[in-house]
Amino acid sequence: MAERRCIPPLSPFEEEIGFTRALRTGNRIVVSGTVGVEEDGSVAPDAGTQADRCFTLIARYIEELGGRTDDVVRVRMFVTDIQDADAVSAAFSRHLKHARPTGTLVAIAALYDSRWKVEIEAEAEAEAVVEETP
Repeated sequence: MAERRCIPPLSPFEEEIGFTRALRTGNRIVVSGTVGVEEDGSVAPDAGTQADRCFTLIARYIEELGGRTDDVVRVRMFVTDIQDADAVSAAFSRHLKHARPTGTLVAIAALYDSRWKVEIEAEAEAEAVVEETP
């Protein structure tokens, strides 16, 4: 079985619930649902800006686990208002069009925080990590 590597927890919620935001096992990197919360805890009022933040965070997590955005093979996008689909799709194109991953965008009833308009998951297949021998 491949070793599991996770990024460090970023909130007490992860420890309390028992999930990890992003993990790597073998060449596979999986990023949990990511929302567009800024470092200071604020949330932009529009879905497009939130989606840009989601993709920026997803890229950071994938890179922390040894991957690149070129490695992304699947994206799932959830919006609370289907009217935001074009703005979220535009963010997808800005960040991942070059990788041409599969993608799904669906409307859902609500997210955990009413300020959140979009949540995005991603999966990547990264190159094997080469361990150098001394």
